[in-house]
Amino acid sequence: MSHDHKLDMLKGLAAKGKVSRREFMQYAIAAGITVAAADKMFVTAAQADPKKGGTMKLGLGSGATTDTLDPGLYPDQFSGTALWGTMSNSLTEVDAKGNVVPDFCESFEPSDGAAKWVFKLRKGATFHNGKAVTSADVVASMMHHRKEGTKSAAKSLLTSVKDIKADGDMTVVFTLDGGNADFPYTVSDYHMPIMPAKEDGSADWESGVRTGAYVLEKFTPGVSATFNKNPNYFKSDRGWFDRVEFLSIRDVTARTNSLLAGEINYMDRCDLKTLDMLKSNSNFTVQEITGYGHYVFVMNTQAKPFDDPNVRMALKYSVDRDQVLQNVFLGHGLVGNDNPIAPTVKFATNPEPKHVYDPAKAKEYLKKAGLDSLKVDLSVADAAFAGAVDSALLWKESAKACGIDLNVIKEPDDSYWDNVWLKKPFVASYWSGRPTVDWMMTTAYAAGAAWNDTFWNNKRFNELLVAARSETDESKRAGMYAEMQQLLHDDGGLVNLVFNSYVEAHTNNLGHGDVSANWQLDGQKIAERWWFNS
Repeated sequence: MSHDHKLDMLKGLAAKGKVSRREFMQYAIAAGITVAAADKMFVTAAQADPKKGGTMKLGLGSGATTDTLDPGLYPDQFSGTALWGTMSNSLTEVDAKGNVVPDFCESFEPSDGAAKWVFKLRKGATFHNGKAVTSADVVASMMHHRKEGTKSAAKSLLTSVKDIKADGDMTVVFTLDGGNADFPYTVSDYHMPIMPAKEDGSADWESGVRTGAYVLEKFTPGVSATFNKNPNYFKSDRGWFDRVEFLSIRDVTARTNSLLAGEINYMDRCDLKTLDMLKSNSNFTVQEITGYGHYVFVMNTQAKPFDDPNVRMALKYSVDRDQVLQNVFLGHGLVGNDNPIAPTVKFATNPEPKHVYDPAKAKEYLKKAGLDSLKVDLSVADAAFAGAVDSALLWKESAKACGIDLNVIKEPDDSYWDNVWLKKPFVASYWSGRPTVDWMMTTAYAAGAAWNDTFWNNKRFNELLVAARSETDESKRAGMYAEMQQLLHDDGGLVNLVFNSYVEAHTNNLGHGDVSANWQLDGQKIAERWWFNS
């Protein structure tokens, strides 16, 4: 049998899920195909023939008993993937190339220098209960994040919106306080799904009735969420499974064992220490994607001693990030430089000087703060990010040479996001990142933002944030964003440890197209976009 004929036969078997990636790669390489070409050949073949049906089960390393159906309060990937990406739609979404494209809307157009945006809705699309979706539902859904007293994480994203109104049943018009070329990205956020409007004009979030590919069957916060296929979904090329089940399995060993035992088809946040074991198993595929996410430690800049920028700078120079990347994350990532904007994001910069481990500089900044030494508590849990505890302990050791005593407090995983994050002054945290500078900065560093976990308030930064949003000259806009990144690097309460890689694993019978990197789990749309190929 010729090599070409054998390869064609193997491609057919791959499309039916009857040959593993490892077996395919071994033959293709022996036939003279490069590793990269062989891998691409296998993926193309395996994903060529989507199949309808089956139950997909996912084990995720997040989820808490305090989770809620209120989208403004979705805290992590469990809520985002299960309650948004699986059962909901926003007006827009971000595709695998990082472009913003229509999701529930059919089109969006700017006017008045991008200070006004007109969204045309999909005709004939319905909620899970059969009710037709109209512009009134969209207005109610957006106002949910703007109402008085809201604690929505999307509140800061919509502060520039002056008015939202319906123009007929199928058109929604947003009027902003200035131009914003990135506004369509903003309304792709997973906190902003389309929900039914109640008679009083408020959004019905309690029922869980949405528009997505799957209908909610049961949601038990901190435990599981189950969904059944929406037979009336408006995207005919999405939503292949009959049923989707999400399990909150916070312990990485338990998550891995569930995958190995066939109890789940997919797991996130793989244990990097045992990754080779998964890679050597021909039944599974390990997927690693560099996205916008970053593992961080954050200081409350309003609380002592972190209200002194010299103390903040001393701490930034006291951590050996290269050591942490290699020892804790085994090289899976990119060292951070106290800038939350990933290198692949447009307008990203790498501020100078780089914050590298330098005990002499750390001591110099302590001296500027009037201190000979420093002792502070650092609260951590692996619920913040896998490896947070080990990273903190390594930092504790490197900080000793800087005259800094880090008292590492290991907090409970199950209550970390409710009782520690935004509550204690120095903690581990995690950001998925955002596809635009404005979105990331508005969500996490604007004064008064609900998720400003450094409580930073820099007047110049806040002025630039507003000005850059409406600047149409890209060179001027780039300069503004560069200055903002420099300000945060120099003055902020952020210690960006690493830009992490999304390392996830799944059974070989799962197929998919190009994977989006704007969030984990294929942009949190894995249930809608993936399928069984056999």
